[in-house]
Amino acid sequence: MKTATKIGAGVLVVLLLIQLIRPTRNLGNDLTHDISTKYPVPADVAQLLKTACNDCHSNYTVYPWYTNIQPVGWWLQHHVNEGKEKLNFSEFTTYRPYRQFHKLDETIEMINEGEMPLNSYTWVHTDAKLTQEQRELLTNWAQSVQEAMRKEYPADSLVRPEKK
Repeated sequence: MKTATKIGAGVLVVLLLIQLIRPTRNLGNDLTHDISTKYPVPADVAQLLKTACNDCHSNYTVYPWYTNIQPVGWWLQHHVNEGKEKLNFSEFTTYRPYRQFHKLDETIEMINEGEMPLNSYTWVHTDAKLTQEQRELLTNWAQSVQEAMRKEYPADSLVRPEKK
């Protein structure tokens, strides 16, 4: 019994100590390169982006209380970092036109296939579950941004250059 007590105490000490190691929070508020600075984002689309996308795809995340418990906080921060790496609406205008266009294509595809927002996100954030109407609203908006890009840029600049 003494061995089990020592192991339990050791696990408890480790769990308490890891609470001191906190990930850096995603709390940037700089909108200099946000998609909305170049392309119109209607209020209803902005609300959907805020509710269903921006926690993982922008420089500002609204953190739930349980992110203060490690290792859950580490896992969530890793997830946010991965999402921002794939698409970051706060840095969108820093992307080259072909990358912007491609990211919008991917956004449309992921929404239409029901891959975004992730199920693991909507379990907790039930308001992020998109209805068919909301999916159409987001994809129509993304397509309208692509249409604006087609008017602004030469067609060959919207396609990734081939590597030589």
